[in-house]
Amino acid sequence: METKKTAQKTTSKTVAKKAGKTPAKKDAAKQLKDLFEDSLKDIYWAEKALIKALPKMHKNATDKKLKAAIEKHFNETKVHVKRLEECFASIGKKAQAKKCDAMQGLLDEGKSIMEETEPGAVRDAGIVSASQKVEHYEIATYGSLAAYAKVLKEKDCLNNLLATLSEEKKCDALLTKIADTAINSKAK
Repeated sequence: METKKTAQKTTSKTVAKKAGKTPAKKDAAKQLKDLFEDSLKDIYWAEKALIKALPKMHKNATDKKLKAAIEKHFNETKVHVKRLEECFASIGKKAQAKKCDAMQGLLDEGKSIMEETEPGAVRDAGIVSASQKVEHYEIATYGSLAAYAKVLKEKDCLNNLLATLSEEKKCDALLTKIADTAINSKAK
């Protein structure tokens, strides 16, 4: 026989399902602070994965300006990791990475593009496209994290997040300029 508590739980799940709501995991974020910390873990993983992926992109690129942009962003990404570690320290948490499925998908797509294109301008155009998808993800993530940090009054972390957000935007603009002024025309 079903207890009243079990019946309420079943009814709540049924209502949530019918409304299109996803039931939360047991360890789901309950407060903005929890979401902030989870998001920091995701982007920390993402930046560390990017450090491994950028040398492969650099090796496969042929355009000198693109290679220089990738190298510059590789060096910036190392700083981004350090800033995230400072964020964790400023909120009294140990720096911890949690696999970021979004970044993994973007990096897998970038790898596929390199495998499915001939070396030269077409591959360079693909590398730019894949890189900009990564940049846009990072821009969205750092923008959200900065907004959370502002509300949570995490000033030290906010400053680090805003510095990284600015660099991500500059990298995206540089990639657009490189693609528009040379690579896409050569790939035509």
